[in-house]
Amino acid sequence: MNDIDKPLAPDELGERITEVFDLIGPLYRRAFRKVEQGEQIEGASVGVRSVLDLLRRYEPMTVPQMGRIMALSRQFVQRMVNDAVAHGWAEVTPNPAHQRSSLIRLTDEGRATITAVLAREHALNRQVGGDLTDAEITACVRVLTQLLATFDHVDVE
Repeated sequence: MNDIDKPLAPDELGERITEVFDLIGPLYRRAFRKVEQGEQIEGASVGVRSVLDLLRRYEPMTVPQMGRIMALSRQFVQRMVNDAVAHGWAEVTPNPAHQRSSLIRLTDEGRATITAVLAREHALNRQVGGDLTDAEITACVRVLTQLLATFDHVDVE
């Protein structure tokens, strides 16, 4: 096993993880702004885009379920759902398992909207340089998943 393949000692790991967080913040803010620019095209804010994408992947869902996955308050997610419903992109349906927590579903218009948003984002993501390999992306996803799990206990409410 090469030194590069050995797990890092805690102090060195902490320093390297700081490097990752130092990149994540600016990356997130820039990506957020780029998605916001698309709002002029599709009309979906970043928050509504996130709700539509979750529904595309996991529908039907409740607002509390979405909040847990996105690590956002129920109140914020509810506002985004209300916006999506007002645009005709989502609908509220009864939840047979829980009377007070309705299920949210995409409408056909919502599915078309999130498909257009994702196509635009995909075209942008195709421009990422660096000759990245599948192994590198897999490692990146593994690291970010581990970092996210480290903060699972943080209350977002």
